[in-house]
Amino acid sequence: MAQSRYEWVEKRQIFQLIAVEVIVMVLMGLFLSYGPDASGISPPPKQSPLVQGKTSRSYVYPMYQDVHVMIWIGFGFLMTFPKRYGQSALGLTFLVGAILIQVAIICEGVINITKSGKAPLSLMSLLNADVAVAAPLISMGALLGKTTYMQLIFMGIIELVVFTLNKYLGEEYLMAADAGGSMFVHVFGAYFGLAVSFAFGIKRRPKEHHLEGSSYHSDIFAMIGTVFLWLFWPSFNAAALQGNDQQRAIINTLLAIAASCVVSFAVSALVSEESKFNMVHVQNSTLAGGVAIGTASNMMCEPIGALLIGSSAGAISVLGYKYLTPMIQNRLRIHDTCGVHNLHGMPGVLAGVFGALMAGMATEVSYKESLYQVFPARAPSTGDESAELRVYSGIHAGHDRTAGQQAGYQLLALGITLGNAIVSGVITGMILRTDICGTVPEASKFDDALHFELEDDVEQDLPMKIPEGNSSRIVEQISMSHI
Repeated sequence: MAQSRYEWVEKRQIFQLIAVEVIVMVLMGLFLSYGPDASGISPPPKQSPLVQGKTSRSYVYPMYQDVHVMIWIGFGFLMTFPKRYGQSALGLTFLVGAILIQVAIICEGVINITKSGKAPLSLMSLLNADVAVAAPLISMGALLGKTTYMQLIFMGIIELVVFTLNKYLGEEYLMAADAGGSMFVHVFGAYFGLAVSFAFGIKRRPKEHHLEGSSYHSDIFAMIGTVFLWLFWPSFNAAALQGNDQQRAIINTLLAIAASCVVSFAVSALVSEESKFNMVHVQNSTLAGGVAIGTASNMMCEPIGALLIGSSAGAISVLGYKYLTPMIQNRLRIHDTCGVHNLHGMPGVLAGVFGALMAGMATEVSYKESLYQVFPARAPSTGDESAELRVYSGIHAGHDRTAGQQAGYQLLALGITLGNAIVSGVITGMILRTDICGTVPEASKFDDALHFELEDDVEQDLPMKIPEGNSSRIVEQISMSHI
């Protein structure tokens, strides 16, 4: 009876997956169409060279592909460290990402519906969808090995809806600057996932699982993800920017992530009893600088500022893995499989605070006209200067904010993002605790056998004796997949 019920739950998840894709197709047909750049509509009249350069999107594709690699290869391989969950980490990242990128396109499209009743789909839409999908994949890291694939998909759908609303509120109403998405992507994704994990732990205290640990080879595979993320993080922070802003973001991100790499190695050895490097720190904390510089990546923080913030993030991340993660699990019942709090949560909060500090220090003398590109709300609201900026630079009227006011709005956006992530995450976790999307038995956690057909490792590793001829002759049994 129990076996037949389990089989029915598995079949139900398959039907749910098909139903989600069908619903996505219907919504895509109702609300989306090609944008002007892809529809064959005649190009708009010529503008000034400066404005025309800002509206061209041909520069997006190379960095879009960089972000694409980060999402599917970087995140996928980074989560392969559990010794018996590598296929699931890669496979479910592939599946969940493919579904959620479509959902993210629809969510952004609904926000941008035009008078025709449909939203324009462009290359920028795809880039924004990739960045948005990073948030639920970050949340997935907190729950890795403990959920079914449909739980991850439903969690991601709910998260993307709240994420889109939160980002729209932060960018359009609060007009907070967050070039690299450290607040709206990393902070939101990390604390949403931690809140879901908290809801899972309310009923039963989380405990260590014998398959949760890594192995020599799984750690090497996880390092593939780390290296890809480390290499392409400047593109993640700079892809949606142009001109001087983009160059600053690339420079600042490279410096910050390089500093976090060096400091992470150093602090890892420092807190080790034998003064050796810890692979958990090497795989994760080395990336913390890319998160910490994100909000201020296009701001005038100077090279020394980027190095300082990257170094701080690396140290904080290592210390979080060493001391804070066990405390959170024991006292708050939050089991964080990949340590997203240390890689995305705390560095993201640090990024928001640092961004507010840089916003408060920003002046027209140091930024010139780019001040209003970085902080649109600081642009003049009326007068000749506003009209001139609109004509020659494509900058619309702002709100006449002072530097101090902009800094305050930056902190407000950070606080609201934290609140929205935690509240919506707890509610989502309570929903996922029901049997709607299936559940994972304790014995099946962190085991690929739950979702994938596996070869018998025991038989594969045993030598096969050949009775004919020489009875002592032994050959190795090789599975078909390795021939």
